[in-house]
Amino acid sequence: MAVQTGLGEPRGPWFISPELDPDGRGWWDAPERDPGGRRPGRLLAVLAVVAVSAVSGALAGGVVASRDGAGGPAAASAAPVPAELVTAAERTVPGVVSVLAGGASSGSATGSGFAVDDQQHLITNDHILAKGGGGPVTVELPDGRRFAAEVVGREPRSDLAVLKVPASAGLTPLPLAKPGATRVGEPVLAVGSPLGLAGTVTAGIVSALDREVRLGNNRHTAVQTDASINPGNSGGPLVNARGEVVGVNTAIATIDGNGSIGIGFAIPIDQVQQTADTIIGKGG
Repeated sequence: MAVQTGLGEPRGPWFISPELDPDGRGWWDAPERDPGGRRPGRLLAVLAVVAVSAVSGALAGGVVASRDGAGGPAAASAAPVPAELVTAAERTVPGVVSVLAGGASSGSATGSGFAVDDQQHLITNDHILAKGGGGPVTVELPDGRRFAAEVVGREPRSDLAVLKVPASAGLTPLPLAKPGATRVGEPVLAVGSPLGLAGTVTAGIVSALDREVRLGNNRHTAVQTDASINPGNSGGPLVNARGEVVGVNTAIATIDGNGSIGIGFAIPIDQVQQTADTIIGKGG
């Protein structure tokens, strides 16, 4: 397996394509055999792996201007972001938080989360809490306030967890998209705290639906997106142009760990809602 480097330590399980052989090999790294049957073990290509992300963002797109050496006029090098995505970002960011799990003694992990109801329940990724070693969980709001969060419940198989903060947090819950309503090609935003940069928004499209991936020891059906996702985006929402959550960002494909390559994965909203309702029903 390729060794991950760059952008710090990835947060979360490896992604392995289900098409891999049981020993973890795929067609791209199968050793060649010479006519005598010997295996030189030469790597044919780099294995793409996925590091789980946590969430935050700066709006992708917009107009990028550059000036020549003489200080000439600025030239637009990118198309403006559609107005509906700007509105969706404005509606989404107030409901997204940064999550810090654990501490110096138990290890620590950072990620993202978002409010789902007026009782201040938050959804995030379970792997963030797992990496935190079961230590205390702190949530930082968009306005900089910090709260100790209660862990209502965890579901490792689906990589989801539910937190709860005091009513005084006053977070705005995000609306959830209807199950089955997401379409390939529709614009989406990934919102969270990548690399600790809270409130970051990145734009892309839904690249594929029902993409089967394996995260850790479990197989998942995921929403694939090309919105830029990086470590720290895990647990944050993937929202459509109406500001509705279509999935929870959980992993990115990388080559040798060198950051986002435009292939990210989110847990579909129907699975998220079902799991969250079960956890909240049991834990209050």
